[in-house]
Amino acid sequence: MIDYFAKGKDEKAPTLFMLHGTGGTERDLLPIAEHLSPVSSVLSVRGNVLEHGMPRFFRRLAEGVFDEEDLKYRTKELRDYLDEAAVRYEFDRHNMVAIGYSNGANIAASLLFHYENVLAGAILFHPMVPIRGIELPDLTGLPVFIGAGKNDPICPPEETSELERILSAQQADVTVHWENSGHQLAYAELTAAANWFGKRFS
Repeated sequence: MIDYFAKGKDEKAPTLFMLHGTGGTERDLLPIAEHLSPVSSVLSVRGNVLEHGMPRFFRRLAEGVFDEEDLKYRTKELRDYLDEAAVRYEFDRHNMVAIGYSNGANIAASLLFHYENVLAGAILFHPMVPIRGIELPDLTGLPVFIGAGKNDPICPPEETSELERILSAQQADVTVHWENSGHQLAYAELTAAANWFGKRFS
């Protein structure tokens, strides 16, 4: 897996695990990492599934229709990669916060849906419900920030509300921030996420 790692100035700060949207690379979200926590170590990866030449983290059958078997496989692959990367780059595997946008947010949510204690928290920008009909692990107290657009054509508001309900039902500590925008990331959304991060992890 193609990745990027930068050691942070504060070893006690969470390592930020950056997951790009469709067509992105491991460097796309680095400015967001700097905005959220400039003292944190940063691990960023490139999705190793290609859709018309564009990197993604798992296959989809159509817009908004995920290949669930591939999603499960890639989610396990990503979890195993994190275990290996923590040893290779010498960071605390149990002090890691995922920051994902769109497809990256979906694979981050899938990690939460499939594995207990896989992350210390997550910031999900414009995610969908990754998979339905499975039993989720106990997520008691897990801090999750969801950034959403009220006019998002790819991730409609009902999807965001359903994801919030599912995570909250497992006792996750969910904060949803709404913008009157579409699928693009709004600066106010990033600022809200940074404020949330500072309160939860400083």
